Amino acid sequence: MPAPSIIDILRHIAREEPLQGTVRAFRGLTREHLGQLIEDAAQRLGGMSPASAASAPSTQVPAGAMSPPVDAAPASESHPRLRVYSDGAARGNPGPAGAGAVLMDPAGNVVARLGRFLGHQTNNCAEYMGLLLGLKHAQSLGAREVEVFADSELLIRQLGGRYQVKSPTLKPLYEEARKLLKGFTKVKLHHVPRAQNAEADEMSNRAIDERL
Repeated sequence: MPAPSIIDILRHIAREEPLQGTVRAFRGLTREHLGQLIEDAAQRLGGMSPASAASAPSTQVPAGAMSPPVDAAPASESHPRLRVYSDGAARGNPGPAGAGAVLMDPAGNVVARLGRFLGHQTNNCAEYMGLLLGLKHAQSLGAREVEVFADSELLIRQLGGRYQVKSPTLKPLYEEARKLLKGFTKVKLHHVPRAQNAEADEMSNRAIDERL
């Protein structure tokens, strides 16, 4: 079997690796943006001679840059009131997991569809990650009021103070979610049936299938 080229390796990383450490290291960088940057670099290398590739300038991502994930409104467009539908999926619990969120304006128009591959996680962890994904993007769009819709009764009741958070894995995610929610002037939490959260569910599963 021939040795893989640097282009093959880069494209494999872009498609398959969760790259969570890199995403955490660069504030505002999303997994899908990072994958696209790597894919772009592979395409540029593919059109160069080895000597040109060696001297090519590297792609730089400024700290704090926020790329619209999957299908999202530009951050320059303000949305003061948003509905955040969030979900998480894990195949195996724990297993390959994905977070998903769909943001809508008060008229029901979709503002953003978000997805992120999480690697190997539990379903409850994925549920919280889906919410965090949605809240952070709502914040970036200038939302002051949010309505959260999720089909996880555990998540909604923990955030509402009805259930305690005993899991050491979920506690930091819960605390981050509470901190984000406190940043909005008005918050409503809704537990909804899975059928009413189908679009967020689709994004969480798409994140697993497509390694977003």
